[in-house]
Amino acid sequence: MNPTIELLQSHRSIRKFTGERIPRDLFEACIRAGQSAATSNHVQAYTIIHVVNPEKRAKLAELAGGQAYVHDSSDFLVFCADMKRPTEAAARAGADVISGMTEQLLVASIDTALMAQNIAIAAESAGLGLCYIGGIRNNPAEVSELLELPEHVYPVFGMCLGYPDQDPEVKPRLPLASILKEDTYQDAGDEDLVAGFDETMRGYYRNRTGGTKDTTWSEQLKPLFTSKLRPHMQGFLHERGFGLK
Repeated sequence: MNPTIELLQSHRSIRKFTGERIPRDLFEACIRAGQSAATSNHVQAYTIIHVVNPEKRAKLAELAGGQAYVHDSSDFLVFCADMKRPTEAAARAGADVISGMTEQLLVASIDTALMAQNIAIAAESAGLGLCYIGGIRNNPAEVSELLELPEHVYPVFGMCLGYPDQDPEVKPRLPLASILKEDTYQDAGDEDLVAGFDETMRGYYRNRTGGTKDTTWSEQLKPLFTSKLRPHMQGFLHERGFGLK
């Protein structure tokens, strides 16, 4: 163990923030740390929208499902997968650009996620807290219009940043043996490992809520697989010029 590993293993989502503002130099240092993340072929297929307008913050909180901390955090970022900048640069360099490839969607989405996670680690190392906001994809067309996103750019998720005003328990993760395999995908024993993890999560939820929440990891997954989750995303991405080929 070292301080970096300890920091990574202590991550918690923070949804309550003090009123203290993040100094601009620290904010920009975190963003630069994000830029240092690995990027496929140095494409750097991402753009961050730093939303400072209070009315836009309030509207994004509404579009993301009524999550007040989008508005209450010191800073709110919308991470966008951006193939506009690199494809235009390639075209100016003389390339006969082919747009809309599924691989371009994957590259831009993965680049964006890697960069965001670097920012998250940098922020936590400086005593900040954060919460990813996947609810940005609840209404991606409206978010895109609000932020004036052009074609070949789409909002992947948001991130609240600020100084924590809560100290939640670290949420347990699946047993290492269930997610780390040797040479081939082997699931013998996974059912028992998941059953044990379900009881771990039951205890976690009971402890966190004072006994008012009695559920398991498997139970929490049911809504994700019994309904079509954000079915609008396929058509939306098609309209943005992503994933057509």
